[in-house]
Amino acid sequence: MSKTEPTTLLFHGDLRATLAGDHRVSPLGPETRTQAKLVDTFDTELAHAGMLLVAAEDSLTLLDASGAETRQDSARAGFIDEMAEGPVTDILAKRLSPLRRLLDLVAAESRAQDVALRDAKDRLFCHGHLRLLTTKDRHQVSLLGLRPLSGRKGDFRRLVKHLRSDPSLCPPRQALEALAPGVTAYQPKPDVPLLPDMPAFDAASAIIAAHLPVARANEPGIIADHDSEFLHDYRVALRKIRSVLSLFKGVYSPEQVADLKARLSALMSVTGLLRDLDVYLIERPRYVQMVPDSLRPGVGLLFDHFARERHGAHDALCRHLQSETYAAEITALQDLFANPQERLCRGEEADHPARDYARQLIRKRYRKVRKIARAIDADTADAEIHQLRIQCKKLRYLMEFFAPLFGKAEMKRLIKALKKLQDNLGDFNDSVVQQEALSSVTGRLTDTDHDGQLEIARSIGALTTVLHQRQDAERARVMQTFAAFDAPKTRAGFKALLEPQIGSD
Repeated sequence: MSKTEPTTLLFHGDLRATLAGDHRVSPLGPETRTQAKLVDTFDTELAHAGMLLVAAEDSLTLLDASGAETRQDSARAGFIDEMAEGPVTDILAKRLSPLRRLLDLVAAESRAQDVALRDAKDRLFCHGHLRLLTTKDRHQVSLLGLRPLSGRKGDFRRLVKHLRSDPSLCPPRQALEALAPGVTAYQPKPDVPLLPDMPAFDAASAIIAAHLPVARANEPGIIADHDSEFLHDYRVALRKIRSVLSLFKGVYSPEQVADLKARLSALMSVTGLLRDLDVYLIERPRYVQMVPDSLRPGVGLLFDHFARERHGAHDALCRHLQSETYAAEITALQDLFANPQERLCRGEEADHPARDYARQLIRKRYRKVRKIARAIDADTADAEIHQLRIQCKKLRYLMEFFAPLFGKAEMKRLIKALKKLQDNLGDFNDSVVQQEALSSVTGRLTDTDHDGQLEIARSIGALTTVLHQRQDAERARVMQTFAAFDAPKTRAGFKALLEPQIGSD
């Protein structure tokens, strides 16, 4: 069962006390009180898309910036693929990643009441339904659902226009932020303010300092095991930090770089097994579809084994993240980059102006990508294609890091072109890595009986055959996707990026 209000508007505070102008809200019936929760993904995908999701009494209510309200009864938030069918689920499925779980971000008391909207002369404009959400910290937001009176559509439109101009009106993201301050601040790709003439040392240190909190913000979600994206974002943040150390050559002293890279690698190594198993389990439906029906029971046993392995890997990572050793190490790294001028050793390129240094790094990596890709043919070794994938990733990181120095719009277009090539190379690499990983599984099946091991072995053989076929198909696509990336428009974009205009620097 669903219900859609004609117009629902959001306001800061208690609208009964804050509504400005000649209009006022008057009660029409008794007030009911229930407990509600504001729901979104950890990275607040809905709020950033201009939506607010409220869960109360086994129902979900979704509001958007246009004033549309959609309700779904007998529904609980979670992973999209596991939610009951209905109008809210249908909308969310188009907006949210299937890998992200919807989480309760803040609890609030909901006080609901039918109301009338009247002017100073007590003239009735329309009926409505007012819900006041109040958190334990006394943060408040009002949700006003409006219903036009028969034959009064003109008055209704004028009223809505008046209410939309009220200073307490707030869009969905602001409403969530008002109830849970800071909740929408998380950015897996943080904005780092860079200036063209700032020293490369300062730019590198600022980028690293911005990514350490990203990793740390994901620690509670990894431990709580809400979804696999917490670990993914954690690893990407650390990998980007390590990439800065590797790619920004000469910014720090060689000894400083060696020390920091070793420390970052140690932090990353503890997460590898769990991430590998997460990737497998995410792909379970696809693996099942790869093999004939007769071999699917073996695939089921294989993934049951992966699930048991994952439980142990997650426990081990939780112990690591909650250890005093980890706390001391990650805090020490944060302290280093909180005061880099005093605590880090500068290299010979430390004072190189950031934009000129960025052009130098991007130019070198772009040329390397083109050189490797243009030499690829049907006989090229897998290792060369793997090397192209690595160089593309390094180029993309550099472009993302330095985007503020060149104009984000143009850089975004070039990154989009690069991403298509990366996706192809990533699919190729996944096929290779998965074949290698499957070949090593049989030696770890100590938790499975002999018949089960035989069943799994037959399934692994079939999966390996299919993966090899996909590897060949992706290899055949590499030259085509590189040709698209190397199109004249993209080359012109890189030329404009890498060749400074007279008077621009």
